[in-house]
Amino acid sequence: MNTDKPVYVSAEGLRKLEAELEELRTNQRKVVADRIHSAMEFGDYSENSELEQAKNDQAFLEGRIMTLEQMVKYASVIDPTEHHDKVEVGSTVMVESAGHRDTYVIVGSAEAAPAQGRISNESPVGKALLNHRAGETVRLQVPAGSVEMKIVSVA
Repeated sequence: MNTDKPVYVSAEGLRKLEAELEELRTNQRKVVADRIHSAMEFGDYSENSELEQAKNDQAFLEGRIMTLEQMVKYASVIDPTEHHDKVEVGSTVMVESAGHRDTYVIVGSAEAAPAQGRISNESPVGKALLNHRAGETVRLQVPAGSVEMKIVSVA
């Protein structure tokens, strides 16, 4: 994880990250440790698939804990009451492209949910829209070619 930049999140998003981190540290670590202990009781470690899987799960768990710790440490909470005259993290942007209008909320990557219209500031569309104002047209490259989007409104 790139730790030299802020992780943009809403206040609710930060609470969710902190809750997940607490759950993993307190409950899930114990569950995995108990699984490892139980698997070790079988004795033969050379062909103990339960032990192998439990150790893999432990490694994944510890990796997720480290990622969450970094995200919480570098969290920058987005102020939802802030007025936006240009596109930035926290903005709600209506765009028009090929006669079709879409509305996006620009969020940090931790809260991106494209199907719900929440796009990351690091996504191609998010990057292209950043720092532009209503009335401007942006062009971005996508696998299918070049796309133009007119910014209808920024809130």
